[in-house]
Amino acid sequence: MEEIKLTQFSHGSGCGCKIAPKDLDEILNQVKPSIGQNLIIGNETNDDAAVFDLNNGTALITTTDFFTPIVDDPTLFGRIAATNALSDIFAMGGKPIMAVAILGWPIGKLPTAMAGEVVEGGRQICEEAGIPLAGGHSIDAPEPFFGLAVNGIVNIPNIKYNNKAQKGDLLFLTKPIGTGIVSTALKRKQHDPKHVDLIVKQMTQLNSIGVQFGTLDYIHAMTDVTGFGILGHLIEVCEGSGLSAKINFDKLPTLSSDIIDAYLKKFIFPDNTFRNFKAYNEKVSTLSGFQLQILCDPQTSGGLLVTVDPAFEQEFVEFCKGHGLELESFGSMVEKNDDVVVNVE
Repeated sequence: MEEIKLTQFSHGSGCGCKIAPKDLDEILNQVKPSIGQNLIIGNETNDDAAVFDLNNGTALITTTDFFTPIVDDPTLFGRIAATNALSDIFAMGGKPIMAVAILGWPIGKLPTAMAGEVVEGGRQICEEAGIPLAGGHSIDAPEPFFGLAVNGIVNIPNIKYNNKAQKGDLLFLTKPIGTGIVSTALKRKQHDPKHVDLIVKQMTQLNSIGVQFGTLDYIHAMTDVTGFGILGHLIEVCEGSGLSAKINFDKLPTLSSDIIDAYLKKFIFPDNTFRNFKAYNEKVSTLSGFQLQILCDPQTSGGLLVTVDPAFEQEFVEFCKGHGLELESFGSMVEKNDDVVVNVE
């Protein structure tokens, strides 16, 4: 029997299947902001999760995230989707405490046992995070999708917002850019298996360092980078904080150049790269074609984007090194100007 390729059963891959930014804005413009006495963060900002004050010095963090297959192996798909969903809790500086699954499965097209493997992959990641996968909901759907709804807890002083960056803050990213490009090569059956193994390892790496980042007062803003690319999520930080960003593209962490170049030279990159650029091109300085393809590459289970007080740069770098992360600043927050993001050659 021919091996089933999960990525051939969906039109998009991973976080690249997110609704386009402009379309999402039109949808959300019809939704009134939610107001609640204990609601610290709701849908009035583009933050990573909702936060609810429990009136005991702590807050409940709630999020949901799901997407279509980004790899063909069902267990790995479940692991990646779960890692991605948990990232929203970590991006708020919180610790996850429980998750439930969200599953859509084309029952007439794919074996139900394979769906079980997907859910088991999600359970494995929840176990790694030290939380139960306590239930969930499933539907018979035209395309397969999987994810989690997750609850977390955070001490209120440790909450990290995406709109509290300060002028002069330095920009850091905890995972390299490029998963969208390699996953597109997989979907088009033009991939190197070693490259897929590399991004799977990256996409199943929990952003649990976010819990520690929550305790660091010199980190002023934090978010995770997913389907809108580093450019889209950085613009959210800038606009929410009333600032602009100046970046040095050459210092942006990416997969190795030989991996990136091998695919871009064959014009292999996600369709949603240009969807993202269409949404953000008026907010960024002039980019080369290569820079566009990297900055707008939709990430799945990407890294944490943090803004750090420059007086604590070395302390932050050493802290990250102690947790196995070798980081270098790729830009800074500056006074608001005509371009929300400016690339410095």
